[in-house]
Amino acid sequence: MSFDPIQSLADWLTSLMTGWGWADGLVSLIVTFLGVFLVANFGMLYVIFLIWLERKLAARIQDRLGPNRAGPYGLYQTIADILKLFTKEDTTPAGADKLIFNIAPILSVLSVLMIWAVVPFAQEWFGTDLNVGVLYIVAVGSIGIVATLIAGWSSNNKFALLGAFRTVAQLVSYEVPMVLSLLVPVLLARNMGLNTIVEAQSNWYSLFFWMAPIAALIFFISSIAEVGRTPFDLLEAESEIVAGFHIEYSGAKFAMIFAAEFLHAFTISVLTITLFFGGWQGWGDKSPIVAWIWFMLKSMTAYFAVVWIRTTLPRIRIDHMLSYNWKFLTPVSLAVLIVTALLDKIVVESVDLATTGGQLTRTLTLFIANLIIAWATVAILRRNWSQRPARVPVGKPRPVARPPKPETSTTA
Repeated sequence: MSFDPIQSLADWLTSLMTGWGWADGLVSLIVTFLGVFLVANFGMLYVIFLIWLERKLAARIQDRLGPNRAGPYGLYQTIADILKLFTKEDTTPAGADKLIFNIAPILSVLSVLMIWAVVPFAQEWFGTDLNVGVLYIVAVGSIGIVATLIAGWSSNNKFALLGAFRTVAQLVSYEVPMVLSLLVPVLLARNMGLNTIVEAQSNWYSLFFWMAPIAALIFFISSIAEVGRTPFDLLEAESEIVAGFHIEYSGAKFAMIFAAEFLHAFTISVLTITLFFGGWQGWGDKSPIVAWIWFMLKSMTAYFAVVWIRTTLPRIRIDHMLSYNWKFLTPVSLAVLIVTALLDKIVVESVDLATTGGQLTRTLTLFIANLIIAWATVAILRRNWSQRPARVPVGKPRPVARPPKPETSTTA
């Protein structure tokens, strides 16, 4: 039997408090609260490392040094920034809705931390095993959109309000392909619980990424748009709306919005590997510590891709971004969902999934279907591009008519 330090600690605390004569209900409540406290603090403390790591990765990608002054390799730089932010003056604009203005940063952090309640770190390490875990993620993630919206609306600032309007245009729009792509692993696992989805990917050939690579890519792209990161950072485009919806926030409240963004970026990496790459599944034994190591390795690999995209691509225009969502991502995600549902139903009824051959047949069939969808999509795009009307060449500019020179009279 593998050693589980978390369960051993929970059993020791339970036996200790029971020995003190405390009621079983109170003991269970305290242990549950400690578990919530542990998961929440892991997320908030991990943000300190993520900020430093992203700065160093961005510097290396862009041929810079990054943080290198405060502490070895700049390790203390994030701590110095936290101290600076928490010692700054906490201001509230005149005319702002003070209650909603102060609640918005808390909601932005809370919406991300609540997702971690259903994330399986290992086979035995999870907050709660909801049978509607995917639906819970979609519902809780929407709280972050509401937080961004009310932060801009309550600030009594036109630039913040413009950022809030862009929230409705961008985040709500990209919810559609994200939810459609989320339904694909639910169909493949026949369950909405994250633990069941991870356990359904027990082998490398049963990973949902091989069965639905297009859905995985669409989920990853739409999730980056949900975070509002480059190239989808229209919510806080500094060159256009002066930092966007959080322009009026300072001190600790700005730090909470800042931390929520970095934690959300890591959270979408966690959800991607959980839904499509087997989560904590990996080679070796299934002990909690080994499973957690696999979980973190996969999550950090996906997070590196998020940072790579942010530091490489430029910001796109708002009309291009919305066209990309409604005219490309949404139709393709619908096609993938329908094809996956039909083919998987036929294959599951035709083969025995308990055997390796049945699993390989299922994976290979769905993978080929995704290749066909990708080929058809590229063919349609190329045809539409070739049928676009040619741009009319701009002729030479006409000369500007000059006024005639006044006639001068000469005398004999």
